[in-house]
Amino acid sequence: MSENTQPSAELTALDRLVGTWTVTGGAEGTVRYEWMTGGFFLLQHVELTQFGQPVTGLEVIGHLHPFGEPIGADVVSRFYDAAGNTLDYVYELVGDKLVIWGGAKGSPAYYEGTFSADDTTVTGEWVYPGGGGYASTMTRS
Repeated sequence: MSENTQPSAELTALDRLVGTWTVTGGAEGTVRYEWMTGGFFLLQHVELTQFGQPVTGLEVIGHLHPFGEPIGADVVSRFYDAAGNTLDYVYELVGDKLVIWGGAKGSPAYYEGTFSADDTTVTGEWVYPGGGGYASTMTRS
């Protein structure tokens, strides 16, 4: 089994998300990002209201590394909500542009947002197949 000596550059780029954010737009509330000890996984704690329904949960973001297998290339996540649902995503941050694909990379369901120059806001939109979606802004608290 190969050893991870340090987290990938693609994962550590997400350090810009660490902290507590106020979310406005189609979902309202707060999210908080923190590194798990070791720095190989970023945890997102979610407390939102979306379409009038509470969305509370935990997302674990990092590279897949099943026992005895190589480390996956993409930064992926699984979101666990209080209602017992799981959702999978792929994260990609290039420059100031953050894309979160719903399911697999290249999916028609995705979020695309842009960090402000001072990293205090991320402004973007969730896009869903069939024309659905909503604007979303995160502001560092």
